[in-house]
Amino acid sequence: MSDLQNENKEQSEIKEEDSNQEKNKTSTGLEENVAGLICYVVGFVTGLIFLLIEKDSHFVRFHALQSIIVFTALFVLNIVLSFIPFLGWAITMLLAPLSLVLWIVLMIQAYQGKLFKLPIIGDITEDQLKKMKG
Repeated sequence: MSDLQNENKEQSEIKEEDSNQEKNKTSTGLEENVAGLICYVVGFVTGLIFLLIEKDSHFVRFHALQSIIVFTALFVLNIVLSFIPFLGWAITMLLAPLSLVLWIVLMIQAYQGKLFKLPIIGDITEDQLKKMKG
């Protein structure tokens, strides 16, 4: 190949990378995968923040709303179980490490750019997003 062809090929690859990066940006200026990860960092708090500030990215809004639903449900479940002597306390002790694992998995999936839908909650999230948009 001539030098001119190599140069053109390199320029087209650079333009392609730039356009891919622009596609992955959100209205917040962050890349979608990073914003998706941040939605889970502080549970429903960061989910709520990103749901309110993100206007364009379905990916980020999905992860924000799923974060709100998941961590609010876990929070309420923990409170309810804490009032049940012995059995409730035992379930709460099992729920804590499972919640930690779920939190880590959700962050990893979002960072990898996957629209990872949890069973039941993922469908609820999609339905709510459609209602919010329409």
